[in-house]
Parts: sequence; C-alpha cells; structure tokens
Amino acid sequence: MKGRNQSTAIEFILLGFSGLSNLPVLLFVLVLITYMIILLGNALIVLITLADPALHTPMYFFLRNLSFLEICYTSVTIPEMLINLLTGEKTISFSSCAAQMYFLISLGGTECCLLALMAYDRYVAICRPLSYTAIMNKGVCMQLVGIAWLSSSLVTLMHVTWVFNLPFCPSNEIDHFFCDAPPVLELVCGNTYMIEIEALTSTVLFVVIPFALILWSYICILSTILKMPSAEGRRKTFSTCSSHLTVVVLLFSTAGLTYFQPKSSSSPSTSKFLSLCYTILTPLLNPVVYSLRNNEMKGALRRLHARELLWWTGRPNVKDKAGSQNFVISLLFESQRYETKAAIPRDYSWICPERHFELPDYYISVIFRNHRW
Repeated sequence: MKGRNQSTAIEFILLGFSGLSNLPVLLFVLVLITYMIILLGNALIVLITLADPALHTPMYFFLRNLSFLEICYTSVTIPEMLINLLTGEKTISFSSCAAQMYFLISLGGTECCLLALMAYDRYVAICRPLSYTAIMNKGVCMQLVGIAWLSSSLVTLMHVTWVFNLPFCPSNEIDHFFCDAPPVLELVCGNTYMIEIEALTSTVLFVVIPFALILWSYICILSTILKMPSAEGRRKTFSTCSSHLTVVVLLFSTAGLTYFQPKSSSSPSTSKFLSLCYTILTPLLNPVVYSLRNNEMKGALRRLHARELLWWTGRPNVKDKAGSQNFVISLLFESQRYETKAAIPRDYSWICPERHFELPDYYISVIFRNHRW
C-alpha cells in the first residue's frame, strides 16, 4: 500500500487453515456442528432462565447475558471460517476485518466483566447473605451489566479506529483464523509503541482488573466456606460456585497465554490454538458446565419439560383416572425433591399459568407412590 488514503481498498488474506488445506470438508463439518451446538446450548440457557421464575435471580440474569454474549461472540468468527472452508476464499475486506476485530475485542472485554460480576454475586450471596437482596437488586444488576457492555464498546471503538487509521505494509497476509489484534498489528508499518501501550492499558482494564476482582471474591468465599462447621454445608456452598469457576479458569488461562505471552517464546501455531480455545471451546462448554453441573438448571429443565408435556396433553380429567397417566408423568419431574406426600404442593398452576387447578388427593398419592417406588 502506498499511503493511508488507500487503506480502504485493502483485502486481507486469512491463513488460519492454510496448513490443513487437504481437509476442507471434514473441517467444515466439524466447525459447523460445533457452531450449531454452541447456538442451541446457549440459546437454551437464555430460554430457560427467562421462562422459569425460580431462575429470575441476579446470578442467572448475569448467566443469561453471558450466554447471549457467547452466541454473538462465536457468530463474529465462525460463519467467516465456514465460508472460507466451503469456498476456499480466504480474503476478508478491510472494513469487515475492522468490524470483526471490534466485535471480538468488545465482546471479549464484556465477557470478562460479566464473569467478574458473577463472582461478586457469589461473594455477596455467601459472605453477606443478609444484605444480598438489598445489594444485588434488579436495578443494580441492570446498571452493572449496562456499564460492562457500554464501557467495553466505547474503549474498543477507540482502539480499532486508531489501529485501522495506521499505515499498513504491502503484505496483507494474516496468519490467523480471524482478525485478532496481535496478528493485524504485525502488518502495520511504522512505530506501534503508542498503540501497544493503549492496548496494554485496555487489557489491564478489561482482563487484569476483572480477574483480580474474581480472585479477591473467591479468596473471601473460600475463607467463609472454611469457617463453616458442617462438611455438607461447605460442599453445598462451594457447589454453587463450581460452574462459574470452571468457566473462569478456562477463559482466563487461554486468553492470558494468548495476550501476555512474550513474542520471543510464542509461535503462530500456538497462538492460533489458544485463540480457538477461548473463542470456540469456552462457548461450547458453557452450556454443558451450567446445565450438567448445576442442580438449579437441571431442575428448571425438568420443570420446562413438565410444562411442555402438560401443554400438549391438556388439562387432565380428574374423573378419568386411567387417562391421567401423562399428566402424572409430567409432574414426576418436579416431585423428586419432595420427601413426604404432604409436602407436595397441590397448586400446580405455575406449570401452566393459563390452566389454573389444584391437584386432587388421587394425583398426590400417585405422584408420591411412583416417586418413592
């Protein structure tokens, strides 16, 4: 390129899959299946946390935002990968590259902030339980999430605008799967010291500080848990944090190795592998971690299934005992948590609000007998 005024005509070439050019169909199928699982899994979390009143809590409000963010995050990179694999076209326009970098960095910074908010929520719930509802009210949670999204977007806009107004060298090959900041900066001609200082400052704001807050929160949580007299109480309390802690370790370990690894000891293949981990593996495992390792989410899934089952089977005819089988089966999902027949609530209107009714004694007996058996 001859000058900055020609920068809009640049097309970058993404070389991420150049070493695997003999396996385009296999890679396309694998990436497509992974993308579909990410979309369906995270969309399911958004749906469940919206549909189940029991999950209308600050923790699941943050989780809903995180799952929505994961859908957006993967949609920034994976569709472009699929097009490149399917058509063999590895080019990306100057404006598309700038937009991709903007959304990647902005969403990544927001994700770190959301994980820090989730850690703070666990800290307040465990270390200051009496003040929890006052501190983590709905208004505060919405403001915190809004600040996370807005601040990351504004800082990233400044960074990306600065980067793409710098003069680029004639070489336009990016040895990466997408337009990430480090490989794009390698194509800039001239002194990049100031932009690297700005990038480091942004990294401290949206990666280091959130990680420090998470670390502080878990130190306080661990201290509180160790003071509990009951081993069962310690186990149950820590189990409420295990899903979040798993995601934190996975994300910050891979992202930290990517952005804080010295250039002298890093290689393009290692950087590409680590970037795939935090852009694909973390969103892929997020639904698994929060569904399979979280009793509240599993209970919400059972309740959602019971509601759907009841919707299709309709309101039961209480006089027709033989025809009540489907209805009883749908309620068994929820009845697992009741130890006595008297404890089972008779008002099941929460399953299907449009069909208000109370359970007769016969249904209570059948549910309890099947559950205990």
